[in-house]
Amino acid sequence: MPSQITNYQCPACTGPLRYDGGSGKLVCDYCGSAFTVQEIEKLYQEKLDQAEAAGVAQAAKEEAQAAAAAEAAQIGAEDPEWDLAQAGMKAYTCPSCAAELICDATTAATSCPYCGNPTVVPAQFHGMLKPDYILPFKLDKEAAKKALRAFYKGKRLLPRAFTTDNHIEEIKGVYVPFWLFDGQGDADLNFTATRVSTHRSGDYQVTVTDHYAVRRAGTVDFHRIPTDSSSKMPDAHMDAIEPFDFSELKPFSTAYMPGFLAERYDVDVAECEKRARRRAGNTTEQVIANTVRGYSSVTPVGKNVFMRRSAVSYVMLPVWMLSTRWNGKSFLFAMNGQTGKLIGDLPVSMGRFWGWFGAIAAPLAAILTGLLFLAF
Repeated sequence: MPSQITNYQCPACTGPLRYDGGSGKLVCDYCGSAFTVQEIEKLYQEKLDQAEAAGVAQAAKEEAQAAAAAEAAQIGAEDPEWDLAQAGMKAYTCPSCAAELICDATTAATSCPYCGNPTVVPAQFHGMLKPDYILPFKLDKEAAKKALRAFYKGKRLLPRAFTTDNHIEEIKGVYVPFWLFDGQGDADLNFTATRVSTHRSGDYQVTVTDHYAVRRAGTVDFHRIPTDSSSKMPDAHMDAIEPFDFSELKPFSTAYMPGFLAERYDVDVAECEKRARRRAGNTTEQVIANTVRGYSSVTPVGKNVFMRRSAVSYVMLPVWMLSTRWNGKSFLFAMNGQTGKLIGDLPVSMGRFWGWFGAIAAPLAAILTGLLFLAF
């Protein structure tokens, strides 16, 4: 039976290929060869088709096994394969070295830990799961590491474990699934406003306040509002590394993925659309409200905002990520793989804090003691 996964090997030396954002080509670090995306697509299309067919067939088999396992569970039987599925995991065989790869059920691209070859699971992009577009990485791992070191610089209370080179090396490039929404927002807003003026009348200064009822209505068009569609990704972090330049979107191809990780979506359109509507609705209201000008004060008194979706696209966007646990808490660094914009959660080392506090407090205590001594 054909493998459910495929990997990208250099046609010249069979070494692993990786996509290089700087050149826009797939390169081999062993022999130095470079190939265009189109060349690799053509070369690997048959293998991708075979792997996709194998994956789809396996998925159908697993559905049948799940039904049988559920029935067997009622009589106390155990099925190891069903236990793996219940844990949200899948097992694949590396086509290069035959090692068994255990991945999350949503993993779409990874690399074999034994032979290092980048692997893709084509069945994860079958049918409705296939993205419309992909935004290739432009910034490489060195750029991400450099940005992370700059982000850490000067933060004296950061635990030393966060600043070590071994830790920074763990940063990974991930293609994160997103839905992009197009639509329109209609807003009908009502305000009360005042306009205050003053003038002199003899020995008096007169203040005049005029009151107005103000109404504004209009439509705002939205194009490609992004919302991440992976439950593993914190929404706040993904929002914070925007914007992406969507003019550089490419038709989807797995040939952009070697050297990176990828996840297929597990949050559907309907759920993500709620977030997109909130974002677009708030922006629509703000844009229309900003047209109320020339008044001394403006107070909102009523609003009616209606959002309409016109189109939606499924895309893969590039993100450099480093996730760490420290004292039982999770900390995440994320960087836009196209623009370099970054966001990060940082802990405070209490040991360093008290050391820093003691270094400052001791001289201050000595100075204050001396001043008190002189005073008496």
